[in-house]
Amino acid sequence: MSSINILKYGVSSPSDTSPLKELKAAGYEPGDVLAVIGKSEGNGCVNDFSRTLSAHVWEPQIPQSAVTVFSGGTEGVLSPHVTFVVRVSSTTGLRAAVGRTRILQPHEIGTSVHALEVSSSIRSILKESGIARDQVRLILIKCPLLTSEKVEIIKAAGKTPVTTDTYESMAKSRYSSALGIAIALDEVKESHLDEAIRSQSTWSAKASCSSGGELEDCHILIIASDTSSGGLRAVSGYMDDSIDAKAITKLLEQVDREGGHVLQVFAKAESDPTGNIRGNRHTMNTDSDIHSTRHARAAVGGLLSGLVGETRLYVSGGAEGQGPPGGGPICVVYRVAA
Repeated sequence: MSSINILKYGVSSPSDTSPLKELKAAGYEPGDVLAVIGKSEGNGCVNDFSRTLSAHVWEPQIPQSAVTVFSGGTEGVLSPHVTFVVRVSSTTGLRAAVGRTRILQPHEIGTSVHALEVSSSIRSILKESGIARDQVRLILIKCPLLTSEKVEIIKAAGKTPVTTDTYESMAKSRYSSALGIAIALDEVKESHLDEAIRSQSTWSAKASCSSGGELEDCHILIIASDTSSGGLRAVSGYMDDSIDAKAITKLLEQVDREGGHVLQVFAKAESDPTGNIRGNRHTMNTDSDIHSTRHARAAVGGLLSGLVGETRLYVSGGAEGQGPPGGGPICVVYRVAA
């Protein structure tokens, strides 16, 4: 566990590591980095190699113990950027801890085994860091997906993949990761896991999970409030649907009451699976040209950017098990005068 600072910089491409210079100018070294969280300009789908490129260029620059979470897709007004979570020696008001699960076997991705590995890892991280569950404001996870090659490996081994649709595997992986978070935070009982896997309707209010082909394990970042003094704060909530401006403004009003300045917003976006938003039909799920996750990122990204006045926001598509169906969790990190 470490007291942390949060810094954010724009990037010119998925391979741009120039923010390291700005990080050093701010008084930090690469060895101080706990996590690099980025938005890259790929399609956010199975074949989004911008995530792979970003992870490839950033991971050699930071400690092996640090984690990367790169989410593809900057549709609409969203701007490609990286957010650094760096450790500091003095208290700031926020703490963070990172870790990884073991490598998941292809047939385990999107299953109850996947969820249990995530929950076990989070519990260990919380115990080792001394972070209490009620202090957690957000848990970000980058999780693996199934490729065509992995599906064939599973079949050759005489096992059954959770799905043979590689795009659907992204959703399955996100959902199992979110269930792992929910179990670790006691939002869901572990004894209810099998039913939750079957129903695909259980959710966590503090989960942000993004899947990709650039890793085989799950990268975990926990952001938590600190009871000690400091100028950093984080407040969490969730949107009931993709146009839930009230949920966002409620959090921003708290920032304003404290005279704060928003540093970053972490949000999940999802097209409502019913095909309707507040009684009106939407076409995000039936568009043959553009995947629904891309529509959702653009919609929620535009809403958030307009309300916050900033386009370098972490908006990740696909919120299965993350907030209510059609909605998604939000975490606002901000600074007040210490």
